[in-house]
Amino acid sequence: MTPNSESLKPIATRVLLFTQPGCLSCELMRVFLQAKEIAFEERDISTDPEARSAMLEHDSNETPTLVVFAGEVEEVIVGFDLERLDQLLADAPSSDSVTES
Repeated sequence: MTPNSESLKPIATRVLLFTQPGCLSCELMRVFLQAKEIAFEERDISTDPEARSAMLEHDSNETPTLVVFAGEVEEVIVGFDLERLDQLLADAPSSDSVTES
């Protein structure tokens, strides 16, 4: 019996947001995630060189960059793309508190 793709659920979802001060789209992304009660980790590339390097490893050099890890799969969204965000984050875990760094 072969499972169909609709029945497969990610094992765990982790959401990572790369931001920097003065970025309006970053603020929109943060507000969106908080409004949807999506648990996420925020990394400021202006103060954290490791965060900047990590963002570049995801083939992005602009903020906001959102990386959604679902099991062994990772999806990257550069910029504020509402339609794609809704699709990717439908199964993301919610949290009462948002992790910021």
